[in-house]
Amino acid sequence: MISRRDFLQATAAASALVTSSGLGSLGRAAAQQKLTQAEILKFDPLGTVTILHIADTHAQLMPLYFREPSVNLGVGEARGQPPHITDAEFRKRFGIANGSADAYSLTADDFISLAKHYGRMGGMDRIATLVNTVRAERGEKNVLLLDGGDSWQGSWSSLQSKAQDMIDVMTALKTDAMVGHWEFTYGADRVKDFADKSSIAFLAQNVRDNEWQEPVFAPRKVFERGGVKIAVIGEALSRTAVANPRWMVPKWEFGIREEDMQKQVDEARADGAAIVVLLSHNGFDVDKKTASRVKGIDIILTAHTHDAIPIPVIVDGTLLIASGSHGKFLSRLDIEVKDKKVENIRFKLMPVFSDVIKPDPAMTALVEKVRAPYAKDLAQVIGKTDSLLYRRGNFNGTFDDLICNAMLSERDAEISLSPGFRWGASLLPGESLTWEHLTNATAITYPNCYRNQMTGAQLKDILEDVADNLFHPDPYFQGGGDMVRVGGMGYSIDISKSMGSRISNMTHLKTGKPIDAAKTYTVSGWASVNEGTQGPPIWDVVAAHVKKLGTVRVAPNDAVKVTGA
Repeated sequence: MISRRDFLQATAAASALVTSSGLGSLGRAAAQQKLTQAEILKFDPLGTVTILHIADTHAQLMPLYFREPSVNLGVGEARGQPPHITDAEFRKRFGIANGSADAYSLTADDFISLAKHYGRMGGMDRIATLVNTVRAERGEKNVLLLDGGDSWQGSWSSLQSKAQDMIDVMTALKTDAMVGHWEFTYGADRVKDFADKSSIAFLAQNVRDNEWQEPVFAPRKVFERGGVKIAVIGEALSRTAVANPRWMVPKWEFGIREEDMQKQVDEARADGAAIVVLLSHNGFDVDKKTASRVKGIDIILTAHTHDAIPIPVIVDGTLLIASGSHGKFLSRLDIEVKDKKVENIRFKLMPVFSDVIKPDPAMTALVEKVRAPYAKDLAQVIGKTDSLLYRRGNFNGTFDDLICNAMLSERDAEISLSPGFRWGASLLPGESLTWEHLTNATAITYPNCYRNQMTGAQLKDILEDVADNLFHPDPYFQGGGDMVRVGGMGYSIDISKSMGSRISNMTHLKTGKPIDAAKTYTVSGWASVNEGTQGPPIWDVVAAHVKKLGTVRVAPNDAVKVTGA
């Protein structure tokens, strides 16, 4: 096992590499109009082992726009630490030039003009080009490709095919292993069938049968690359049964299971693993705490919270790598091993600029094939937007505002609630809003849009519960999403306070009156985890609203007042 001192020296070298010849220079090159595929791939190879990591693609096969958050608040020890810094602070921390390719891909400022200059990002055929180029350079037997989960959900074609489109694509990409979260919303049978039959190892050390407490999936797998044994331990989202419908996986239990994870690490070392990797979908803050408590992990490949960080974060000798979301980035780690322990690591977060990277022809053909049955529906124009539509941000996003407004109008509601999902592509002003765009923000297996009666007290309880899920000072009690989006109602939130006391000044916006705890309000929402929820699918509700509008214009939303940050 590498010593902490040696690991810090090694990772300091990795950080220096990133700053001097990784993303930082890429931004300067882009500012000089020299952004090329070769520049994106440029890397000073090290050792015999290369690990590639992609996470949270959310079934996005095609290039897209995706705006990073302008608000990403941390609490407790995470306050003011990556990933809880944005825009100017983020650029200052990592030495990113304003207006550069890095600024566009990693921050939200001036997004519209930078998006028009640098274009879309992602696309599985572009990712395939990067992966295949690295394999050709290093030798296929020296490269390990790992998927951090949330690859099956987030598009119409994936929903309609029950993720078969993504399974076909990720198999063709020769993915070695993956973990899960939204994958479980296709039901236990679908996930288990895949895990039993696929060439991709589906790993989850923390999922148990709730009757016998037996492991449901393989906890880890040992790969040999570059003459080195690499143990990959899988960690599914520990709060899956809380964040998503319990009835879809009724016989499975989740959880972090620290003691079991430590056992997996120790067994892997005893079996001769020189590199131990935790492939996790628990989110950055959770993984950061895990790194401080579970000993012997060399690298944690983190996911779920969609963070993209250009330099590794080091916790007690463990490297944390955050590779972003929606296919915007591919992480590369080269590892040098001596005497069966990690001696040195080099890292680069490679941005997937769609207009710069040449598509891989075979993957382009496969993507066209799996999308073909849905192509006509995907291209259907619903309306147009004059506003930038985006989702990310702790408290609101303009796409979420559109969804909330649609529920208020189409479901004749006084108040609307929309979950704080972090997935869904962005649209620039002037773009047509197609069925593909709409379903990229709504495609789930439990989409029913309900219309219920709730008291003001119940509404406060909902807000308090979600706020605690987001701002609890202990990361192990956080769920990793954003605050529930609210239409027709404003409120104040003090994120520094405790459960039950964060939310105040709840106001019905139409009347300007305070929300009465005893009064009943008509509330519409969607993505309820309760089985049997009734109502039309949310995509039909939003489509009807957009068709009536013709052109979408979303007013600035200042209904949430934030303190304690």
